Amino acid sequence: YSADTVEDEMEMATVRHRPEALELLEAQSKFTKKELQILYRGFKNECPSGVVNEETFKEIYSQFFPQGDSTTYAHFLFNAFDTDHNGSVSFEDFVMGLSILLRGTVQEKLNWAFNLYDINKDGYITKEEMLDIMKAIYDMMGKCTYPVLKEDTPRQHVETFFQKMDKNKDGVVTIDEFIESCQKDENIMRSMQLFENVI
Repeated sequence: YSADTVEDEMEMATVRHRPEALELLEAQSKFTKKELQILYRGFKNECPSGVVNEETFKEIYSQFFPQGDSTTYAHFLFNAFDTDHNGSVSFEDFVMGLSILLRGTVQEKLNWAFNLYDINKDGYITKEEMLDIMKAIYDMMGKCTYPVLKEDTPRQHVETFFQKMDKNKDGVVTIDEFIESCQKDENIMRSMQLFENVI
């Protein structure tokens, strides 16, 4: 046991927000204890209080995408990480989301993506919701990434995807339709990949 580890343990225990024991997080996530300690240190560095609110989240995000406007995307992303919808992302929320995005199965990642796209969390994705997310991604990537894109490109993208996904043509995409379409269609998966690299 190095002094460092002991200090980490102490800090973990006394942090204002009081994250559950590392062991529990280690059991629930796909990270090792060492990785969790490193993540925790970084998290505490950015967020000494142990929780992140939406503003902080947007600030952190804007540093990654200086060439575009990431505010809207960061807002949607924040809501996907904030699983209990209490307006803040705790270290646990953060780790669980990250665990799925980095190490999850395809099924887990698609569940997570569905939740991101389902903006009002009613269990369905509408064409409007998909368009909102797509626009947010385009805004974030900035003009220099997609110099040739016209304003209507996200809409065309969404039209194509939505048509493919909405199997029973009822105007909404359910999680089953979403997962089935994504697994069957290379293009959709590739767009999801785009979304994955974005995180």
